[in-house]
Amino acid sequence: MFDETSAEAWELRYGVPAPEGLPNLGRALNHRSVRSFSDRDVPEAWVAGLVAAAQSAATSSNLQLWTVVSVQDPARRAVVAELCAGQAQVRQAPWFLCFLADHHRLRRAAAEVGETALGLDYNEFYTMAVVDAALAAERMVCAAEGLGLGVCYIGALRNDVDGVAEVLGLPDGVVGLFGLCLGWPADGFDGAVKPRLPQASVWHRERYDPDAGIGDYDARMAAFYEAQGMKGDVTWSMRSGRRVDEHHLSGRERLLPFLRERGMDRR
Repeated sequence: MFDETSAEAWELRYGVPAPEGLPNLGRALNHRSVRSFSDRDVPEAWVAGLVAAAQSAATSSNLQLWTVVSVQDPARRAVVAELCAGQAQVRQAPWFLCFLADHHRLRRAAAEVGETALGLDYNEFYTMAVVDAALAAERMVCAAEGLGLGVCYIGALRNDVDGVAEVLGLPDGVVGLFGLCLGWPADGFDGAVKPRLPQASVWHRERYDPDAGIGDYDARMAAFYEAQGMKGDVTWSMRSGRRVDEHHLSGRERLLPFLRERGMDRR
């Protein structure tokens, strides 16, 4: 499953043949979101290995400002799923992991040795925690996909930061960032490789090019949308522009007040 060669995946991503000499990148280009899972077990030892992979990711200054909470209890999982916009895959996935920005652990460790850690409320250290968590999660995802597992990130964990804090028992200095569904893809699941922006849009040489634009991306995404049963005349630019207007935050406008109440991102 999901066994395109790197060259085949390249063409699906960009709509053009891969460059001559492209190396075999394993499954790095084959990623897609899996939203339908089988009930096949993923052993806890595998998950322990994936957490070890996550902890092997780079972490700024070795501060390790992240934590992951697995939610396996069916009742608690159901509550978390409702907080995540009722997404079915959150209920269904064999494992659901909540990645957190975590200042609590370091603040407590510092206090135990007489350090105040007063700088933790600066934006820099919130940003550092978000980067740490994202690097850790993606290292986990790469390892999981290498084992043949499927994954789906859940940004909707931020839709109700207060509710998530309550159900996970988060202390001050900790906030839920995103969830991760993990398991074996359901039989017959054949999620498509989603096109990405041209490399010229995201890979600039020497200096940022403000006129790089998006090339043929709207046209390629229109074909993808239609293949997925969506409206191709609503372009990526239109969808994305609407997604980032102030009316589509889905409760996430509460994030900054929450952080400041919890002693994070205050200055």
